[in-house]
Amino acid sequence: MKVPLLDLKAEYAGLREEILSALDRVCRNASFVQGEEVEAFEREFAAYCGTKHCVALSNGTAALHLGLLALGVQPGDEVITSPNTFLATAEAITYCGARPVFVDIDPATANLDPKLLERAISQRTRAIMPVHLYGRTAEMDAIHSIALGSKIRILEDAAQAHGARSRGRRAGSLADAAAFSFYPTKNLGAYGEGGALTTNDDQIANFARAARSHGQTLRYEHEFAGYNYRMHGFQGAVLRIKLRHLDAWTARRQEIAREYRRMLAGGRLEIPVDDPRDECVYHQFVIYVKNRTAVIAQLAALEVETAVHYPRPVHLQPAYSSLGYPPGTFPTAERACEDVLSLPVFPGITAEQISYVAGSVLEILGRK
Repeated sequence: MKVPLLDLKAEYAGLREEILSALDRVCRNASFVQGEEVEAFEREFAAYCGTKHCVALSNGTAALHLGLLALGVQPGDEVITSPNTFLATAEAITYCGARPVFVDIDPATANLDPKLLERAISQRTRAIMPVHLYGRTAEMDAIHSIALGSKIRILEDAAQAHGARSRGRRAGSLADAAAFSFYPTKNLGAYGEGGALTTNDDQIANFARAARSHGQTLRYEHEFAGYNYRMHGFQGAVLRIKLRHLDAWTARRQEIAREYRRMLAGGRLEIPVDDPRDECVYHQFVIYVKNRTAVIAQLAALEVETAVHYPRPVHLQPAYSSLGYPPGTFPTAERACEDVLSLPVFPGITAEQISYVAGSVLEILGRK
């Protein structure tokens, strides 16, 4: 049985008429960059996240970058984050001229371990950027307690956490600001690139709105040298359509995760732990296995597509070798990157496919 990791073609088939109508509407209004559809999406996504503001942007990396700038991150500052993430998390810090400082992860959740946070803080620490990896929110209460005591700002990297909740509050509303990605593979994905910054802070929102459009506060009135980080009108229209389906898709992802957990119980593998007070949205459903390369090959032979998120922690990437973190510095993150494996978890997967994937994994790995 063939099981893809993700099936965006099937998703489009179910939305085709709505999408084509939205494209036609954008074209008839000639509203190709920002415009009415983007503004409407900003209002709707802010309401969804429970925030006062949403600033739509060209991609998730731009959202991280502007979020950090809005929090006052400058050259020479330090920003603490997780080494177990996509490179863009660290890149945004670099764009500001600041230095990424990493903290190892909690082995139970794969997110930044708050117990290790305090010792990483220095006089140069300007911000903390927890990553809600795989759709599971970081330990925000603990992180807030430490940040408030040190007067440090917090930016959520919520690129994988659309709709996730921490203690009843949605990702995007858990810190000074939050950065989202709408890359096509995300739970809420555009048909191209897209991103957003959410916040309850008027100053942060006003800065981001100006910065995304060359520092303009009025047309041809440039308060500072900004960026071209604007969202295209069509992406706003597509995201508005998809946002209406997001809760149903999330419920399906959670159902799939429960089935995987039930079926894989007792297997020679590990699965991250969910806090019952929170709500994971399962951007990825990951397991940890030994001999991953062989497992991937055997699953591929059974036509089960998998992926690795992520094979190498950021501190061991060539791009960040200058930071001077040798192998072994963050052993939990390094071990997770060696063993992690993502299984198919898209809303359109069938019960038969879930059973086939779980059965194939157990067939390969065996039971404890």
